[in-house]
Amino acid sequence: MEREKTLRIILKSIFPIVFNTAFFVLVVFNTSFFVLGGTEHKASVWISYGFIHFAYVMVLLMPKLVPSSKSKALFEASSYSISLAYFFVELVVGSLFIVIAPEGYTTAFLVQFCLAGVYGAVLTIYMLANEWTAKAEKANAFIKDASVKLKGLLAGINDPEARKKVERAYDTLYSSPVKSHPDLRDAESGILQSIRDLETAVTAGHTDDIIALAGSLESAIADRNRRLGAYN
Repeated sequence: MEREKTLRIILKSIFPIVFNTAFFVLVVFNTSFFVLGGTEHKASVWISYGFIHFAYVMVLLMPKLVPSSKSKALFEASSYSISLAYFFVELVVGSLFIVIAPEGYTTAFLVQFCLAGVYGAVLTIYMLANEWTAKAEKANAFIKDASVKLKGLLAGINDPEARKKVERAYDTLYSSPVKSHPDLRDAESGILQSIRDLETAVTAGHTDDIIALAGSLESAIADRNRRLGAYN
């Protein structure tokens, strides 16, 4: 655990350093661009200037594109790595076009447009993978958290019949598929609410309510699993 914590701290420290380095490089680039070259430039130069700044803007946008999950730090690391790599590659390529300043704009545009396209494709693949992972984590968390809460109620139930009912609901929930589907969000929210209602009944010691709620909960879990099977 300590090693993981240390690695997370290192990871969080590396990217601000690299990010600020990129910002410094961009400031130096802009200073050189306008102070040494003025504002009179060829179309190919302005196109390269625009692509370089587009690459940096994508670095700025990365936190907004990363899904929230337990693996967010890892998602940010991969996304930042791709965007920073694209920025520095584009900075080199764009600077070459600015120094050479070819006539016309076709070559400068096509080369950097293709470079941006490759970056966009790679980033999209990573972002889709991150989304799938985040959804899987949320689904796993639903079954795990709900099972833990339901099992915790068993210690407070003394009536044999009520305890057996809750155990059956727990077994059904614990053995449920961990994957989920967006259309099941309401059903899963209802299951969590039923567990909270069951907790209230257990705390109050209302045996009849416990039995009724446990039966309804088991049916709701089974219905959720049946609907999930229809989506696969």
